[in-house]
Amino acid sequence: MTELENLSFEQALERLENIVAQLENGDVPLEQAIELYQEGMKLSSLCNGKLQQVESKIEMLIQTEQGLATKPFAASQLDKGE
Repeated sequence: MTELENLSFEQALERLENIVAQLENGDVPLEQAIELYQEGMKLSSLCNGKLQQVESKIEMLIQTEQGLATKPFAASQLDKGE
């Protein structure tokens, strides 16, 4: 397991925000900017993976004719307005 994989979601997101701020500032040499960009992409992927893991564990509570029931949370349903 790499050092990045040991970060919590919050730690990874904070580091990613710091990298974005550094790159937006434009005061870093090109080689360092490339390294920061690559680290940022890894952090972005890590955060996305952690969010997907959490989404797969979340269930929605829905009202049915038989009463309350649960169904798996699907992010795509939010995009469709369901």
